[in-house]
Amino acid sequence: MTKRELITQVAARTGLTKRSVGRCLDGLLGSLKHSIAQGRSVKLRGFGQFRVIRVRAKSQSRDGQENTGQESGKVVLKARYRLRFRPGQSLVWLGESRAKPLSSNAEISKVLIENNISGGTMNDTSEAQDQTQEEASFQGLDVGTSRIVLASGTFNNIKTQTQLNAFVTVPYSKFTENILKQNKIPYQLNGSKELVIFGNESEKFANSFNVEARRPMYNGLLNPNEANGWLVIQSIIELLVKKSKKQEMICFSVPGAPRGGEANLVYHEGMIKNYLQSLGYSAKSVNEGLAVVFAELEKDNFTGIGISCGGGMCNVCLAFMSVPVFSFSISKAGDYIDTAVAAVTSEVPTRIRVIKEESLDLSRQPKDKYENAMHIYYEEMILTLVEALRSEISESRNLPKLDRPIPIVISGGTAKPKGFIDKFDKIFKQNDFPIKVSEVRISDEPLTATARGCYIAAAYEA
Repeated sequence: MTKRELITQVAARTGLTKRSVGRCLDGLLGSLKHSIAQGRSVKLRGFGQFRVIRVRAKSQSRDGQENTGQESGKVVLKARYRLRFRPGQSLVWLGESRAKPLSSNAEISKVLIENNISGGTMNDTSEAQDQTQEEASFQGLDVGTSRIVLASGTFNNIKTQTQLNAFVTVPYSKFTENILKQNKIPYQLNGSKELVIFGNESEKFANSFNVEARRPMYNGLLNPNEANGWLVIQSIIELLVKKSKKQEMICFSVPGAPRGGEANLVYHEGMIKNYLQSLGYSAKSVNEGLAVVFAELEKDNFTGIGISCGGGMCNVCLAFMSVPVFSFSISKAGDYIDTAVAAVTSEVPTRIRVIKEESLDLSRQPKDKYENAMHIYYEEMILTLVEALRSEISESRNLPKLDRPIPIVISGGTAKPKGFIDKFDKIFKQNDFPIKVSEVRISDEPLTATARGCYIAAAYEA
């Protein structure tokens, strides 16, 4: 890409004139050259770092050159300065995800020369490429009502780990405690009366005893009715997130502010941030709907609507070029469906949740009273969600000028049942929508999209 092409592309993306973009670019390059001339390093977060290094004087073989009076058979090279560029990990990832990555010294030098930035040869980028084969120094954490999911690893191989955000209690006995230890089942002691079993194992115990697993979160936020809820969340996070000694970046998800619940959201966000910082991380929150945009809409220039249908809430965010335009949440989500269906069928919500996740098919006729009730409440949830989105767009005064239809991508465990996207699309098309939509689709990996989006956000912050 030449300087002229860069100006044209930036002008198209921002709506600024080419003259304005050209002045900004000239100012940027002028400041960059000035800093380099003074021997100062320039670090652009998410892009890379330019460093001026001093190369010490040394001697080498003359290779047949004319004797210059130095030590016989040797040529003394004077001390000099060189400019080196070290790409950021997110830049390396973007390069590797394309057919022809910008990774060689020659290619990087060409870009600098075209923009009148002089210097010595760049350092070999193999060091930065090798770093991508190691664990990245950033992570993404989805703190959801139903599940807590960690995304880590490398850009080429993002790994996810999941724990249920739930717990059950059983009466304390030394015998039971020993059994839990032998089977490596995570638990806490609640005084001398109870054993608190949390994470993935809690569902097995709940199903075995036909009791409802308890939630340390409610409607996307810390549950004030669970005295030990915050301690349980910390223990579950510790199963996934190891302590950091390097102030690594971690981005964690937070829901959109529920109407009237802004103060609770501030408390929820602050508690999680402070705890992650106590583990040695540099922590930053990311709206859950925006995280879905980061994970799923790179090809659309991070422009579109991300929806996360979780257990406690459905979170929605409209983003334009990664910038959130608006976000909101509704409390009708997975837990609402489970509780409502359980109430009308005389069943416990945990059992309803298992049926929903293992066998529910919204594309076929219900086969029993449980599926019949789930169809009814799913339709109500989707209708409430679509109407809230339509209303938010209609009332928004900050909508950007969209020159093309935008996509809607949906993630989350509540959106997993077969036929969900068809039912959503049917209800969505019943009335005209305020903006043009190119497609409505489900995430390829709906349970991990938010965590992966937080991972990508952390990469750009690192």
